[in-house]
Amino acid sequence: MDFTGKVALVTGGSRGIGRATALALAREGADVLVNYLQNRDAANEVVEMIEGLGRKSIAVRADVGNPSEIDAMF
Repeated sequence: MDFTGKVALVTGGSRGIGRATALALAREGADVLVNYLQNRDAANEVVEMIEGLGRKSIAVRADVGNPSEIDAMF
């Protein structure tokens, strides 16, 4: 798949399946917003990896179980 020119939001993107998904999307050309709840350092590590692939990325802390925090991401 080609995600060039697309932006992806990956919840739980700092570890596990979310991390793998964020990196896979970046490899396919997407810029990626990495959502995390607690581990800023892990999220920033993923951002650096994505940027190393030549894509744009940012880490954003938000509890996706809280509607007001979801709104704040946008």
